[in-house]
Parts: sequence; structure tokens; C-alpha cells
Amino acid sequence: MYIHLGGEKIIRFSELVAIFDISIEKSSKISKQFVSFAHEDKKVESIGEEEPKSIVVTKNKVYYSPISSATLKKRTNSFVMNA
Repeated sequence: MYIHLGGEKIIRFSELVAIFDISIEKSSKISKQFVSFAHEDKKVESIGEEEPKSIVVTKNKVYYSPISSATLKKRTNSFVMNA
């Protein structure tokens, strides 16, 4: 199973760790640190040219997605319910 994160980016459902609203980066010190460390390790990827709406954490990378966290959550729920 795969999840479309926006643009041309698709990930395996099994790689998904978490999906956060972009606002968490501004409201949480721990989230800022996590993303900062991921940037230092060159493990952050922005998808498309649009303003990011969510942060998607996978086992190996952090993605800034232009798709809202609510929409991404709906996409993942369809996999969980059908499993």
C-alpha cells in the first residue's frame, strides 16, 4: 500500500511513522529540534512549490507536504480499515 504525499511523492504505508499539522513546528520546542536534527542529517524533503501544510515522518526521512494532515490521515485510515 502507498500514500500520495503531494506532487509526485508517494511513500509505502509501512514506512509511515507520524503525520503532524505544520503548526506543531511553531508550537513545540521538541518538534523544532527534531526537524532541525533531520535538516542537519539532510533527511528533510519539501514536496512541491506550495506552502507546506503538514509534516510527514517516515523511518528514513521527514517530508513537508502541501496536503493537510487531515487529508493525509483520511488516506491512511482507508488502509487501516481495509487491513
